[in-house]
Amino acid sequence: MQPADILFIIIGFFSEIIGTMAGFGSSTIYLPLAAYIYDFQTALVLVAIFHFFGNISRIAFFRHGLEKNILLKFGIPSFVLSLIGATLVGYLSQNLLEFMLGLFLIVISATFLLNPKLAFPTNGKFLVLGGAVSGFITGLVGTGGALRASFLNGLKLEKESYIATAAVIALGTDATRIPSYISAGFLTQQYYYLIPILFGTAVAGSYVGRRIVTRINQDKFKKMVLIGVILVSIKFILDSIA
Repeated sequence: MQPADILFIIIGFFSEIIGTMAGFGSSTIYLPLAAYIYDFQTALVLVAIFHFFGNISRIAFFRHGLEKNILLKFGIPSFVLSLIGATLVGYLSQNLLEFMLGLFLIVISATFLLNPKLAFPTNGKFLVLGGAVSGFITGLVGTGGALRASFLNGLKLEKESYIATAAVIALGTDATRIPSYISAGFLTQQYYYLIPILFGTAVAGSYVGRRIVTRINQDKFKKMVLIGVILVSIKFILDSIA
């Protein structure tokens, strides 16, 4: 295993812990950091696979809180638009995708910092719209957890219900976009051996996150995560236009 691969796994473990505790996807933290280690397309598919495994773990740990009605209204359009977004990745330049990812993360993170209680209306139309928009963004730039959270937060779900429901929606989104990434040739054979390691790392990270999720101040923790995402994303944008 190369030093870069070891670093990638370590970052994934801590990203999964943070993602489980913060309530939005680990890929928000993981992808911009992974893209410093690998080229963007390789990072995109490896993080998507890791995110898939992490969501399986969260569902296993929080499955009793699942809200099936929300899955139908929010999940189905999210799955469909995720596939469309993922299909477009192969037609866009790597620098453009990196710029779009960095810009998206800065905007969404700054929005949550300025308005931590941001929540969209919770009627059926907005749930469908939220699923479609967040799914498309996830497929295109590899992360949409924070945006998904802004739609689901308005539902005032209990923490376990929120984590379980968001994880199932994210899992379905991953299941639709990963085959598109792989069929486009984003994952070369040299990285196949990382897949089972990513599985173990995701399960371990989710487990640790679950054990400490109730022991920290959620509001302060989320602010720290969002500030960190903004700083990484600024550097990401600068690199993409250099």
